[in-house]
Amino acid sequence: MMATATREAYGAAEEKLAAGTATATAAQLTEVAAEILAVAGLLRGEPRLRRALTDPARPGQDRSELLVSLLGGKVSATAVDALAVLVAGRWSRPTELLNAAERLGVDATLSAADKSGKLADVEDELFRFGQIVSGNPALAVTLSDPGAAAPRRAKLVEDLLKGKSQPATLRLVEVAIEGLGGRGFEASLTRLVELTAAKRDREVAYVTVAKPLADADEDRLGAKLSEIYGRQVSLKVAVDPRVIGGVSVRVGSDLYDGTILRRLTEAKQAFAK
Repeated sequence: MMATATREAYGAAEEKLAAGTATATAAQLTEVAAEILAVAGLLRGEPRLRRALTDPARPGQDRSELLVSLLGGKVSATAVDALAVLVAGRWSRPTELLNAAERLGVDATLSAADKSGKLADVEDELFRFGQIVSGNPALAVTLSDPGAAAPRRAKLVEDLLKGKSQPATLRLVEVAIEGLGGRGFEASLTRLVELTAAKRDREVAYVTVAKPLADADEDRLGAKLSEIYGRQVSLKVAVDPRVIGGVSVRVGSDLYDGTILRRLTEAKQAFAK
């Protein structure tokens, strides 16, 4: 959860970026997003720079001017202007600025996908890739290993996804490799799915079943959840035979577990008392 000052700084930068890209094409917005993520990468690798750009003893204007002096002529004016507004805000920790710059780049990437009409595809591809990773322990360990060089892990992701997914999906998985907001790889993927759904004004419902749902059953479940939460719900269905039967649904912190596995576990616990 962002602190108030952090939300204000991020909101101001978000507004600046939106104004600067109002007439941009999807391709132009994609380029700006890549520039902002590249700056986030610079901040990640340069702790001294992060500290200088968040130093509370320096006025926000001075910190913005420092950023402009470093980036001027190297990235677009649109990206520089938005990041300068971001840097001018108040930050309690240098890592907050890094997280905000990264999030700004993610949001710009999602906006570009939205403009190109591919946002729903990106959401589904992120979820499906997460399912592939969670079902392959060796791949999960490799992609989650902080001791492995990020470029090597990114190359593995590129080999797996290039030509098989939207470019935005590949870029966002690369963000997950770095650890969005300090999260682990799989948690970062989950958060990116949720951010993509939110961009479509949807809630995410994670559904676990023993066997695939029929289309009609999936439609009914989606409609019921939309009625409960007052907005469209994006179902993310995972098949896990271990639940035996029934359905488990998680929406945010809400969990509805009607699986046979849960009932058997409760019965076993009751007998053990």
